[in-house]
Amino acid sequence: MASKTFDKDTMLDLTVNMVPLVIILFFVVGFSVFNPFGFESLASGLQYGILIGSFVLLAALTYLSGKAIAGSEKTDTVYLPGQATVPGATPLHGEHEDAAAEIEESADAEAVESAEGTA
Repeated sequence: MASKTFDKDTMLDLTVNMVPLVIILFFVVGFSVFNPFGFESLASGLQYGILIGSFVLLAALTYLSGKAIAGSEKTDTVYLPGQATVPGATPLHGEHEDAAAEIEESADAEAVESAEGTA
């Protein structure tokens, strides 16, 4: 089973950045549709430039943060929330490693049985 890069927990971590993205998008659409200040090329250009530039930079930051969060969950030791600095806390990685080792051992055993059957 392939794991997705942005799973449920990662998406919850990235919600902090998605809320401002929605707000910026709201203002871009709102100023485009209603245009309360009129249109002047310099002022409107600066306004849209700041909004769209902020949106693009925050979207890139959100994506890179998601990749970093997902990558660290796969390679580093994972603890329950708030347990990383508690003395004697057991990491969750051990459970995943044991399950992976069991699957690997069963695959090796099946390969040996099939090799013995053909010999």
